[in-house]
Amino acid sequence: LPPQMWTDSINQANKMALRAWMKETGTDLVQVNGQRRYGGPPPGWVGKAPPAGTEVFIGKLPQDMYENVLIPLFQSVGKLYEFRLMMTFSGLNRGFAYAKYSNRRGAKEAIAAFNSFEVRRGCPIVVCKSTEKRELCVDGLAASVGQQELEAVLRQVTEGVLSVALYASPCQKRAQLAVLKYSSHQAAAMAKKTLIEGNTKLGGLEIRVNWLNPDVKQKLQLLEEKPSTSSRGQGGKRPGAPKPAPPSPVLHDVLDRLNALCQRQYLGTPLYLTKCVQANPNGWLRFWCRVVIPGCPVPFSGFTWVRPGRSGHEEAKAAVALQVLQVLGES
Repeated sequence: LPPQMWTDSINQANKMALRAWMKETGTDLVQVNGQRRYGGPPPGWVGKAPPAGTEVFIGKLPQDMYENVLIPLFQSVGKLYEFRLMMTFSGLNRGFAYAKYSNRRGAKEAIAAFNSFEVRRGCPIVVCKSTEKRELCVDGLAASVGQQELEAVLRQVTEGVLSVALYASPCQKRAQLAVLKYSSHQAAAMAKKTLIEGNTKLGGLEIRVNWLNPDVKQKLQLLEEKPSTSSRGQGGKRPGAPKPAPPSPVLHDVLDRLNALCQRQYLGTPLYLTKCVQANPNGWLRFWCRVVIPGCPVPFSGFTWVRPGRSGHEEAKAAVALQVLQVLGES
């Protein structure tokens, strides 16, 4: 069969039901860049787009299920600003979607109502707060590229640039890594696609573009905060100490806050993994930490330094819990 006939033959009944629902309700769906979108804004919307914290991630969807089932379901708990279903070439969905509500209450109601909800018998789905990633990592930049030059190029080929920061690349010698922050997740996603497909080169080197990984972000922060074994730096100034975790009473409060947040959003109990990976002569301990939340699609990981004389593993657990709260917009 020709490719078009082959893809049309897959899941025909549900595709016909979707088309009938679209015609009956007057709903418009637009497919761009591997995702099919409703709204953003929806018909009759007046004013600015909803703030951060109004979008939920929907995972473990049956791949033959479409918007004629999903939009009415998620619309039942709050007004939808946008619904995005990730699609495959065959016309099946990729098993996940994003629903953006007109306010944060709608997102919280969706998590409470539909996390672990069976959209079909034996098919419970995952619904949790979307991280709404807005930062990109661009590695492989020539050492000669300056921040102003890079920012000027980015503003020509992408929209929504908020900030550009340059670092020495942790992966390539004599190269730089840039962290790009955008005004929205959609702006960042479009910039990522543009930079990848455009085969952009700066200073003669081919660049690699990815979402900014939390582990990479933590490493870049540690490069700025890494402690020195010497007592004085150049000019007689004391070098900067690593950014430590907050005092213990605050840390225990952070663990309680994350547990309470996970209970409110029906995400399950957080599981912490910590490992001491480095001990400095001055007593500082460096820990690798990870927190796994059953209702979230990916774990949160990072590194932290702990002051001498403290309970290292407890301090590390609380430090990564604080990072999770910041990512979820609750700190």
